[in-house]
Amino acid sequence: MDFSKKYFTLVLTLLLFFLSHTFAQSGGQPISIGITEAFQSTILNEIRTINVCLPEGYNATDTVKYPVIYNPDGGVDEDFIHITGLIRFDTQSWVNRFPKSIVVGIQNINRRKDFTFPVANLDFLAKIGFKKELFPRYGGSANYIAFLEKELQPYIEKKYKANANRTIIGESMAGLLITEIALNHPTLFSTYIIVSPSLWWGDEALLHNPNLLQTKAHKPISIYIGAPNRKEDEQMYLEAEGLYKMLKGDSNINLFFDYLPEESHATALHQAAYNAFKMIYSKPDSLK
Repeated sequence: MDFSKKYFTLVLTLLLFFLSHTFAQSGGQPISIGITEAFQSTILNEIRTINVCLPEGYNATDTVKYPVIYNPDGGVDEDFIHITGLIRFDTQSWVNRFPKSIVVGIQNINRRKDFTFPVANLDFLAKIGFKKELFPRYGGSANYIAFLEKELQPYIEKKYKANANRTIIGESMAGLLITEIALNHPTLFSTYIIVSPSLWWGDEALLHNPNLLQTKAHKPISIYIGAPNRKEDEQMYLEAEGLYKMLKGDSNINLFFDYLPEESHATALHQAAYNAFKMIYSKPDSLK
């Protein structure tokens, strides 16, 4: 070990000692917003990290059951914390926009593989400025959807006090995945919150089959589609708008399109999720 590494190690050790000593002296406690679990998936052949936030007042012994909101980009360093914060805010008793809910975040391992469906080739990537090398593995969405349906949902609904009201929320590649689920497996969730979806995948294959959802028997569902600034990415805006127009004729869909001109692709999710909750669910009691 050279001198610089020894120096770094010494400084880090002293810092950790100081922090632990400070917490001990002040009597401080860490803040916890949820539970992290290691979930063994047979379908994915992986151990997946699952983050769960239970609603305020949750009691395993009472009879109340809660809706569940799933977040495929649900790592602690991804979207779990800020999405959980929005849900906690909207379900406070003085806001009461929608029922208290369980939040389930699924930490990513390889989202480009898990969130994309198979394609014959990757030639379409050149049109949008991506190199094929960015996708060494892809086309695994069928397994990921099966993991959600056959493993994760049953596990959550057995372990926690969950009801059959399920929401899924995601942006970009996760928005592509959620669109595929809505079109091919509409009964898996009650509400779909799709933000800035990467519908360019597969040369816009999901947009080229306008009757796909109509061939599936499904109960009434809600779908929110959020699109960020059009000037930033004209194609992505038009694809989101195209999805909205494609779904517009289905009477079983409570459908919303939300243009967010002040948000970029990178910033859209937080504002879009807040808007989606406002649009899909009822006004707070104080505004009725």
